[in-house]
Amino acid sequence: MEPYVTQTINNGIAHIEFFHPAHNSLPSNVLAQLAQTITNAGTNKEVKVLVLKSGGDRTFCAGASFNELININDEATGKVFFSGFANVINAMRTCPKFIIGRIQGKTVGGGVGLAAATDYCMATKFAAIKLSELNIGIGPFVVGPAIERKMGLSAMSQIAINANTFYPAEWAKQKGLYTEVYENTQALDEAVHQTAQLLCTYNPEAMAEMKKVFWTGTSNWDALLAERAATSGRLVLSEFTKEKLKGFK
Repeated sequence: MEPYVTQTINNGIAHIEFFHPAHNSLPSNVLAQLAQTITNAGTNKEVKVLVLKSGGDRTFCAGASFNELININDEATGKVFFSGFANVINAMRTCPKFIIGRIQGKTVGGGVGLAAATDYCMATKFAAIKLSELNIGIGPFVVGPAIERKMGLSAMSQIAINANTFYPAEWAKQKGLYTEVYENTQALDEAVHQTAQLLCTYNPEAMAEMKKVFWTGTSNWDALLAERAATSGRLVLSEFTKEKLKGFK
């Protein structure tokens, strides 16, 4: 199957779905399309609430494309690469409408950042999370602010340092990432749909104002996440990371 980003709008609910056959690891072009789709939905008067989801039954998102990562040869290219998730997170942050996250399975790295940047995140019990960046000599610099904002510095630092471990969905719920954890995808989808329908009955102006409140203190994120992307772009060229990446080729 080919990678894609799709949007379907029904009764005020915009379902935005992304997919890549490599466990939903996202290359730069898919991330750019995803950011633009979220931005467009935010300005579409037909849309009252967004649902962010991924295709497939297993992994929600395995982070950024590893194939692109191993081919970075200069800092400028590295910054552009790591800006992919930064741009999606900022699109979610500035979208004036609530975004519901639908997390059906494991999520890694940038995928955890996407989950954290939703306004109301729901998951199955299979939706374990991991920040694996330290394993290859970089860190979750770009997604860190979103994760810290949602889960707190203690939880973010725990999963960032323990980069080899998947933390279960119930742990992520206890730390504030997920609002609820369901037994299976069917139960998750029913709950997501009910929540989205309920939000469509609320005053759009009130929700837009609440969204501003939720994201208070993040107005510097355009610059902050660009700076973090530059840090990752520099570190990915280090001898340590180059040696690590050789083992994955």
